[in-house]
Amino acid sequence: MEMRKAEKSDCRAIAELALIAGEGIPACCWEQSRQAGQEIEDVGAQNAASETENFSYRNVHLALVGNAIAGMLLAYRLPDAEHAENLEGFPEFIRPFVELEQCVPGSFYINMLATYPDYRNQAVGSTLMTVAEKLAAEAACTLLSVEVFEQNAGAARLYRRLGYLPVEKRAVVPHPCLHCEGDILLLTKNVPGARPAR
Repeated sequence: MEMRKAEKSDCRAIAELALIAGEGIPACCWEQSRQAGQEIEDVGAQNAASETENFSYRNVHLALVGNAIAGMLLAYRLPDAEHAENLEGFPEFIRPFVELEQCVPGSFYINMLATYPDYRNQAVGSTLMTVAEKLAAEAACTLLSVEVFEQNAGAARLYRRLGYLPVEKRAVVPHPCLHCEGDILLLTKNVPGARPAR
């Protein structure tokens, strides 16, 4: 298995993997700007090509098996507390996710971890999570953070096996696009060997 930083040419694969990981949220967001006859993956690929947004190829690392993309990690440093966004600008069903992000300002946030079905149970996810630890240390973060639906038992089990512990939760706000209900869990882990920036 090989790891590499994503390039702009990978945006279609990033969109496909985001649809796998996002429990309906990416499709819901992208639908608003979808043109007649356009595939939802193409809308996602356009978004992933952004040079300024967090959902961008710039924040993605890919796992390759042979020459094929097997999975991705989308992760970045969250803003410090003084730069927190106003929740009123977000749809109601998105606010719990943002509230949880704001519980861990300045942490290295794992926004998405996704594997194509053909490559599951081959340690793709856990290997990408090792990449997240390295990136967090390079970003001078002392804490890693990730959100997971409590219903997604497989993902929650992976994070806990890797040393992530639940620290906060919010109830899912029901919405037609969401594929999960119950609680959203915020899990964190100290970054091994990290030294905070001076």
